[in-house]
Amino acid sequence: MDLKAYIRDVPNFPIEGVIFKDITPLLRDPAAFDHAVGALEAYCRTRRPDVVVAIEARGYILAAPLALRLGAAFVPARKPGKLPWKTIQEAYQLEYGVAALEMHEDAIAGGQRVVIVDDVIATGGTLRATRRLVERLGGEVVGMACLVELTFLNGRQGLDDVELHAVLTY
Repeated sequence: MDLKAYIRDVPNFPIEGVIFKDITPLLRDPAAFDHAVGALEAYCRTRRPDVVVAIEARGYILAAPLALRLGAAFVPARKPGKLPWKTIQEAYQLEYGVAALEMHEDAIAGGQRVVIVDDVIATGGTLRATRRLVERLGGEVVGMACLVELTFLNGRQGLDDVELHAVLTY
């Protein structure tokens, strides 16, 4: 299945000069959505995760069914102030600003194998911040997976020794 046919370019979103990769057409098609989650599952299953950590917000859409398919726990990484329990926080640089993510301080037990999932990797800032959160909690990041990789932004280069799998590249 050609999943690129289900990704829409939205120019100048969220700011002027950015071309946003919109996955909502893919989500609207059950067969395409199932195929995308299956493609992520094929990679993530080889990593044998105990936990799937998803990055707010579109990462949740992909990671929740993925975690169920893998029989793994689902842990959200959220924007500050959105989680109801004690959290740890990590700031990061976006291609168009600065942001931060939080996770519950009890979300991951020491030694758990973790895959981090998001919809898109651009500069890699959110993946790096999420990795730091997981490692601060004692988890072992055994892989990262995204539906879309924007290769021209070189986000993969900043991930060091953690393997990244992207279903689609632009």
